[in-house]
Amino acid sequence: MNFDVTIVGAGPVGLSFARALSDTSLNIAIIDRQTSKSLANPPEDGREIALTHLSKKILTSFGIWQEIDQNEISLIKEAKVINGASPYSLHFNHQDTSENTLGHLIPNRLVRAAAYKVAKESKAIKIITGVGVDSFNIDANKAEIKLSNKEIIHCSLMIAADGRLSGSRRSMGIPSEVKDFGKTVIVCKMEHEKPHSNIAYECFHYGRTLAVLPMVGNYSSIVITISSDQADAIMKMKDQTFNQDIQTRFNSRLGDMMIVGKKYSYPLFASHASHFHANRFALIGDASVGMHPVTAHGFNLGLRGSKTLATVIEEALSNKLDFASVEILSKYNQKHQRSTRPLYYGTNLLVDLYNSERLTAKVLRRLALRFGNNFWPVKKLIMGQLTEVQ
Repeated sequence: MNFDVTIVGAGPVGLSFARALSDTSLNIAIIDRQTSKSLANPPEDGREIALTHLSKKILTSFGIWQEIDQNEISLIKEAKVINGASPYSLHFNHQDTSENTLGHLIPNRLVRAAAYKVAKESKAIKIITGVGVDSFNIDANKAEIKLSNKEIIHCSLMIAADGRLSGSRRSMGIPSEVKDFGKTVIVCKMEHEKPHSNIAYECFHYGRTLAVLPMVGNYSSIVITISSDQADAIMKMKDQTFNQDIQTRFNSRLGDMMIVGKKYSYPLFASHASHFHANRFALIGDASVGMHPVTAHGFNLGLRGSKTLATVIEEALSNKLDFASVEILSKYNQKHQRSTRPLYYGTNLLVDLYNSERLTAKVLRRLALRFGNNFWPVKKLIMGQLTEVQ
């Protein structure tokens, strides 16, 4: 099988990147171990994606946004960051911007399903399911990929979109910093008595964090970050006990709270590759940068990176250059490194500060919230990242 571009991984970033290139002259293949049925109708995983305005613009340009049930999209009009039991919060409000919302909250499975539907309908994209990559070899002219079903793909460019622990990245010898936080993320959906008024909360309690994100109706997505040795106890907690625990920790802001469905848990670690490219090879999505979820940058950065790489490739094609050469791909690497590194290290620093039990850290946390609230340039910068459209 011969293609111009082969993408390993049919997650929403890999599928979006394929769609970004589908209007060019390139033939694209996507490889994934999942079945076509699970890609078309992803199972519930408890995760919600907070999308920036730029991400909405990109997904709209790909035709993916239009395939998402608009009745399932919730608006985030305000955001509050709370430190411990203090009633004081760092407050962000859409009214301080030119937009009617700070962002959008969408179930992860709906984004995945929409991206798959759009990619599958494109004549330029072939999705090969139920197979993995056994090995691959890249020389000066092409990449040769051996699949688990013994078939072989030849292509000009290989794209790794196979997650934070990317086997493709490791096989290429590209180092990656991996930060294991020793924590677990537990997510679930809860119904509550009082309306959330489209306010998202990030509560930094001592030893754990609690995010309460507004969903459609009187429902919220609950995200708990806890030391992994304590996660099992929360997962096994009876619903009534869990309901009361969350309601108490959230100071009954939403009245009575009741879990809907089951809880899901995920190990928490972040990663950042030292570089995102080699000759005829590039990293996108979590294979390039895997973010801590506290600032909700993960998928947004992945989508931005896929758009950046697609633009670099389109420019090379228009200039009749080898789009898979290391010289062309280095342009993507430089641009995306500039976008990701400050956010990656800044987020990790923030997480370390707000998870520390040291007295100096507790004092700094209080000062940081007040500084962020009262120093407008910082606040404007943060809100600008959420509402930017360029």
